[in-house]
Amino acid sequence: MSPKELEELRRQLGNIAVNSNTAEQQPLQVIRKKLRDKHKKHNPGQATPQLPSWVYERLALIGDFAPSDGMPSEPSVQIGTLPLAFQEQTVVEDLLWLMVGVDGRYLVSQPLAAPMAARSFSIDPSLDVSISELLGRMLPLVSDYSIVTRFIEEQSSFEYGQVNHALVAAMRTLHKEYLILVSQLENLYRHGGLSLQKVWFYVQPTLRTMELLSSIAISVYKGACTGGATLSLLHERAFNTTGDAQAQELCLYLTKAASVPYFEILEKWIYKGIIQDPYSEFMVEEQDLLKERIQEDYNDKYWDQRYTVVQHCIPTFLQNLADKILSTGKYLNVVRECGQDVSFPAASEVVYTLKERAYVEQIEAAYSYASHVLLTFMLEEKELLTRLRCIKQYFLLAMGDFFVNFMELAEEELKQFVIDILPVRLEALLELALRMSTANTDPYKDDLKIELMPHDLITQLLRVLAIETQQEKSLAATDSPGFMLSGIEAFSFDYTVMWPLSLIISRKSLTRYQMIFRHLFYCKYVERQLCNLWLINKAVKVDFLKSSKWIRVAFALRQRMLNFMQNIQYYMMCEVIEPNWHLFENNLKTVSNIDDVLFCHTNFLDICLKDCMLTNPELLQIFSKLMSVCVMFTKCMQRLSNFNISAGAILQPHDIDIKSMHGEHFEEWRKDCLTAQHLVDSAESFQNSKTFETTIDMFDNNFSTYLLDLLDKINIHSTNDCEHSMINIIYRLDFSGYYAEKLEQLAMDRSQKERVEKQSSGKSTGAGTSVS
Repeated sequence: MSPKELEELRRQLGNIAVNSNTAEQQPLQVIRKKLRDKHKKHNPGQATPQLPSWVYERLALIGDFAPSDGMPSEPSVQIGTLPLAFQEQTVVEDLLWLMVGVDGRYLVSQPLAAPMAARSFSIDPSLDVSISELLGRMLPLVSDYSIVTRFIEEQSSFEYGQVNHALVAAMRTLHKEYLILVSQLENLYRHGGLSLQKVWFYVQPTLRTMELLSSIAISVYKGACTGGATLSLLHERAFNTTGDAQAQELCLYLTKAASVPYFEILEKWIYKGIIQDPYSEFMVEEQDLLKERIQEDYNDKYWDQRYTVVQHCIPTFLQNLADKILSTGKYLNVVRECGQDVSFPAASEVVYTLKERAYVEQIEAAYSYASHVLLTFMLEEKELLTRLRCIKQYFLLAMGDFFVNFMELAEEELKQFVIDILPVRLEALLELALRMSTANTDPYKDDLKIELMPHDLITQLLRVLAIETQQEKSLAATDSPGFMLSGIEAFSFDYTVMWPLSLIISRKSLTRYQMIFRHLFYCKYVERQLCNLWLINKAVKVDFLKSSKWIRVAFALRQRMLNFMQNIQYYMMCEVIEPNWHLFENNLKTVSNIDDVLFCHTNFLDICLKDCMLTNPELLQIFSKLMSVCVMFTKCMQRLSNFNISAGAILQPHDIDIKSMHGEHFEEWRKDCLTAQHLVDSAESFQNSKTFETTIDMFDNNFSTYLLDLLDKINIHSTNDCEHSMINIIYRLDFSGYYAEKLEQLAMDRSQKERVEKQSSGKSTGAGTSVS
């Protein structure tokens, strides 16, 4: 081969070596890029530092076997032709070079197949078999050294985080001790006192150490471990090496060193409520959420999602304490965001140990302190209980004189359509009612506001139940225009709540209060209409009784309606709201943290909604129809009563609640309106007409049918779902046993119908079998 051809071959081999090195580095570049993107996503305002590119390109700087630029030089003499003693000395010299990452003359490293693959070596085949055998036992040490060296250099990049940096720093200490051993062996070699057997003897302790280090390095690399995942891996290694004292001591040393930066983040979190996690290694992750949205968005999950636990970042030795660690920092963070400087007075350094009891005691103490600080801050300084009582007075109608004053002032305004109502006028009437009642002593009365809702109560309930379901978009697409509602249907209170009370009294909680209020408010309105009708009827009762026999039926129906409305309100106010509120206040006296307060408050609202029929659309729709019949009846009777005063009075459709009337119910309502209007127009024959008697009978039949349907559905619901609280409605209304007989008859008819359907389905199945 000519010198020119030889030079070309060397150049090609050099290019192959460089290309193989580039291929090895490419996966590591991808990993570093992914980690940088992850850090940028979680910390958009903080750029991750990067090492200069030449650090990765100049591989000769890392202390591992660097690829040669040309064709490796061949030894002039085969080692097997040399005397045995000279072979051994030559191999010892080459071995010492290999132990520091440099190729020898007769022992040469092979290219790597992967960044963290074990390195193989080529040995001159002419070497003596005994020397080659002994040498083969020591080459795994060199391979482990190569893996550890590459791992240290790669994981020292900023992208891998502080925990991995601390781990490789501990490994670097052991790496230096290994190099000191090699230098001592080299000194012995230079003085002629080192044989291959002595090298084997001196490296015995180091073999196990390097094997463990390389095994950990490979596991961390393959698992792409950072932060808590790295600590979990190290903890498992330390726990699994219980029978090997030397290996366990090494693993404990590495784990303690690697856990220092993680525990520093943990201490700041549980002692001060601060997260300083630039590399996204900690188990608690902070989301970019605004606390102001709690007051606006029903579905806002600030408390649950502002700080969340990242499962793969939880070290296994802290797995059972993750929830308490999360809560501890959250509690302190709330107080800190209110301008209060908090810090755990008994803070102590958290140090890694296999005894988990040490962590439990420290974290439990910090958790108790944080819980007490936030709970005291909310209950005493922010007067949480006082605020909740104020909301109860307004939204749950606990302040009777204020409500009566407001209804008397605003009733005529609220009878109009929403589009015709001036919110400013309602606000003025609200202010006047507050000043004229005992609510004037409430220091937070100015936080009460007026809100005209865009949907009726049933639609609002359906929209709330459909949140985060497939029905949500379909309901939003079929919304009816809000200006078709009357003020009575759309009216609700709203309440201004500032941080941090908005954690407890969030928009979600306020929406639940509003649903209960709208339900009670409309019931109270219907009761007022029936009471006003009673007053009107009382004034003209003598004239009615002289001229009409059927008017007694109307008076009796009015009394049944009034009895129903008063009993249903008594049930909701005195058997649902008041007992559960009393229980809620008692529970607040025993809570130990703010999460317990949230649970008790949510549980109170859920029970009230459920027992007031506000979580069952079927029951609510029937109840709404009942109230609509009552309102139509009062309007009709008021027109009749006012006939003696003004014969031109006509039943106006906008005076009647038609929102819950659909299909045939709407047609029934329309016929009632036309009948009543016709009767009023026919003034001369009005009191002798049989048509109005028919109308009263129709009201009576509709009311009785809906009421019996409601009681039947309540009975079924209580039996099937084992919810017996609503059964009290039946007990209160069925004082004479009349409805009990009707309900029994309905149950018998239902069971007989099911039996017939079952028999018919069985016959059809039998007929199909015989035909086949």
